[in-house]
Order: sequence, then C-alpha cells, then structure tokens
Amino acid sequence: MQKLVIVKSRAIPLPAENIDTDQIIPARFLKSIDKSGFGDNLFRDWRYNVHTNEENPDFVLNNTKYSGEILVAENNFGCGSSREHAAWALTDYGFKVVISSFFADIFKGNALNNGLLPVKVSEDFLKEILNDITENPENEITVDVEKQTITFKNKTENFELDSYKKICLINGYDDIDFLISKKQAIREFELKTQKVYEN
Repeated sequence: MQKLVIVKSRAIPLPAENIDTDQIIPARFLKSIDKSGFGDNLFRDWRYNVHTNEENPDFVLNNTKYSGEILVAENNFGCGSSREHAAWALTDYGFKVVISSFFADIFKGNALNNGLLPVKVSEDFLKEILNDITENPENEITVDVEKQTITFKNKTENFELDSYKKICLINGYDDIDFLISKKQAIREFELKTQKVYEN
C-alpha cells in the first residue's frame, strides 16, 4: 500500500447522508477480485444516467471545478453491506481520505485495511468544511496521520485512529507487510526462548 503521512489537498464535497456501499459501488459491478478498475464505477448510478449511460452534469464528480484526494460527505458514510469493494472503488478513483461525522464500523475497517483514511469530525466542523469547499473549491484541507489532526482554514480538530492501523498507514503496510517488518524481532524472540528451554 501507499504510505499515508500527510495529505494536503483540495476536496470534493458530497453533501448527502447515509451513503451506503451500494451507492458507492453498485452490486452489479462486483464481479472481480482484482482491486483495480472499480474507480470507473464509483457512484456509478449518480455519475451516469442509468438509461443512457451519459454523464450526469449535476453530480459533483462530473464537475471540473472540483478535484482532490479528499472526499467530504455528511453523516453515516459507508452504511449498508460489508463489501470491501466500496473501499477499493474509492482508492482506485484516487481518494486517500474520506471525511464524515460518522462511519459505519465495517466500512471503516475495510477502508483502513486498504490504505483509505476515514476521518471523523464534529458535526459543526463538517458543516463548515462542506459549505466552504462547495463555494471555494480551491481551498485545501491538511490531514496529518502522525499527529491525528485535520486542519482547515486555521481550525484544527483531532481524530481517533487505532495505533496499529496508524503504523500501517504511515509505513504503507498491509497486515502481511507488518508481520514481515517484525521478522528480525520474531527471530530474536525465538532464539531467546530457545535458550531458556535449553537451560
């Protein structure tokens, strides 16, 4: 996975609550176990007319004035089914961070396992960010993984992050990479334990 230490980027506003995994990546596109290619169908039924497959000009991802590696959505992002493909679609599209005031637990776990950082902020801070970037899409948000802070227009909030997942994000580890990084420590422990039993 790609290392995630500091993300400073413009952001894309998605002012909707209860965005579920079927809206993030519709079930009919879950035919691959390869993580690549899912970004093409991220929010498919919102981005395109389901009858003509033409772009919906009113949807934010089709609006050229918005860009960035950060997605900002309203409350209860990632609810619904447990499909990991939702995280795959968001990362494959290019997002590194999703900001909301609440995340579904399973989505949060899937996101962290795939190098996507879910940042939970207060309702007031979220509203302030959404309102501002909608009108001023050039404004940037800074997310510091090590310090566990999010900063926007001189206002900073802390966010919670599991210490193990924090190590993985900063180093670009998945679970296997983390174990491999501990190989020398494991060998030393085994040798020490072996000597104890031999004595």
